[in-house]
Amino acid sequence: MKIREKYELDDRDVNRIIEMAWEDRTTFDAIKEQFGVPEKNVIKLMRQEMKFKSWKMWRARVQNRATKHAKKRTFSEGRHKCSRQSAISNNKISKR
Repeated sequence: MKIREKYELDDRDVNRIIEMAWEDRTTFDAIKEQFGVPEKNVIKLMRQEMKFKSWKMWRARVQNRATKHAKKRTFSEGRHKCSRQSAISNNKISKR
């Protein structure tokens, strides 16, 4: 059975899950919370929906990566904020 059918995911949901899975700081727990798909099935979904070479590259990237697993993280917040963030406007660094 396809993961897409098991969890009643439409194309938009599948695309968002793939996008979240590629992001380094988005945990599998966040995907499960939002879509109800556990890590094991996210991996299966990625394999079903991606080209094999792309899946292998993604799998190598996320395997044992601390940022993809909430319990392995050494930080509490999932986003990094640049020290210059408040000085950035319109996607350009403001003059100092």
